[in-house]
Amino acid sequence: MEQHHNAIIPAMRIIAAAMAAAGLSITAAQATTPTGFVGTQVARGAYGDIDLKLKTGTFDLKLDTKGASDIYVTRNAIAIGGQSGWHTHPGPSLITVTVGTITAYDDELCTPHVYNAGEGFVDSGDGDVHLLRNESGAVAETVAVQFVAAGAARRIDAPQPNNCNF
Repeated sequence: MEQHHNAIIPAMRIIAAAMAAAGLSITAAQATTPTGFVGTQVARGAYGDIDLKLKTGTFDLKLDTKGASDIYVTRNAIAIGGQSGWHTHPGPSLITVTVGTITAYDDELCTPHVYNAGEGFVDSGDGDVHLLRNESGAVAETVAVQFVAAGAARRIDAPQPNNCNF
């Protein structure tokens, strides 16, 4: 093990020197801090496998999980000009705007998606980095129902994408 470790150190120095010569550097990406954003956990439920199927008329629902899950209900209050910070989730979220208007951004195109009270949207939770902002002139609130593997972090902070400069 000591011999393997000793071989890695010189290799790392060579890589670092080559990057420096090329004008490249290694920097740690910084997570963005929420501002004017308060998330309050309303409930958390622990579930085992879920195998739910329902069909009535034109409505068809399927929810199938394998393994233990934690399901959270979270209320998010967003002040005028507030934002959630860039983040992702390890599982899907159903987000409903309950008060006001919010604008959601994702890291792929940084395209704004505006949602008003009574409207909802789905965050697939498969690593999609996103940010919620209150760009309206009034307070806003959302309620999120989140599905994650038991014991997983509910939220994972992320750095601001390079193509979203605000």
